[in-house]
Amino acid sequence: MGIVVCGSLNMDFVVSVKVLPAHGETVLGQNFQMIPGGKGANQACAAGRLISEGARVRMIGRIGHDVFGDHLKASLSAAGVDVSAVTQSRSQPTGVALIAVESSGQNTIVVASGANMDMPAADVEAMRRVFRGNTVALFQLESPLETVKAALALAREEGLTTILDPAPAQPLANDLLSQVDILTPNEVEALGLLGRTASRLTPREAAPIAEELRARGPRRVILKLGDQGCFASDGETAAHYPGFRVDAVDATAAGDTFNAGLAVGLSEGMSFADAIRMANAAAAISVMRRGAQSSAPSRAEVDALLG
Repeated sequence: MGIVVCGSLNMDFVVSVKVLPAHGETVLGQNFQMIPGGKGANQACAAGRLISEGARVRMIGRIGHDVFGDHLKASLSAAGVDVSAVTQSRSQPTGVALIAVESSGQNTIVVASGANMDMPAADVEAMRRVFRGNTVALFQLESPLETVKAALALAREEGLTTILDPAPAQPLANDLLSQVDILTPNEVEALGLLGRTASRLTPREAAPIAEELRARGPRRVILKLGDQGCFASDGETAAHYPGFRVDAVDATAAGDTFNAGLAVGLSEGMSFADAIRMANAAAAISVMRRGAQSSAPSRAEVDALLG
């Protein structure tokens, strides 16, 4: 029993800046790094570091025939992730992301998807053998939407709990959302799905937003609120789960680490509330470090923060 992550693998090119550039502005950066990333691979790596011994994490995705793809697979393998279902595109290079991180920890990201978009819905049936026998499946939106929709449906056919991180933000049809057991948007993504302008939300303001989203099809909604933690609703209970107070350095992949912690907790039979607390703790530790996969905490670190 374990977790399957279906999604993107990117090589992240990260540079630190004092302040993120405005439109048309050039700023000087420093501390350039190449770091394994991609929302799918980030979630798989974080889950691999968090999951209990004896359980497993498997990654489904596509890379190019290049050194970046080789490095991404090696990084996941080092975290204990099974990469046997990561295949190579014959026509596209490995995806890349260009990331600027300012001193406050906020960032901007531009993604060139490459091989991540070379995953047609016709290939989804081959994923059945990977889903079979596992408990939780994680998805994001850096793959073709029709592929995500078909893979969500297949995972649910195989009895897995499906968790969708609706990022990057984009419109989603109700028939796709109806295949989602747990939807985990941040504030921008949540409001975007409802056709509204992005803004910061208080936990009180998050409550009706979560209910509106749940009415679109997902069985549960967890609305990520950054340093405020998250707000969760399943139609019967709704609650705010405060975040942990930490000194943030880099928010890159904090949402991915949250989803990994949530999936690990649920796969191990934790209650919904306890799995959310684990997710909050994992995300809090990740923002104290730079990078995507490099910021993912170990299980011992999360357990220590939870006390």
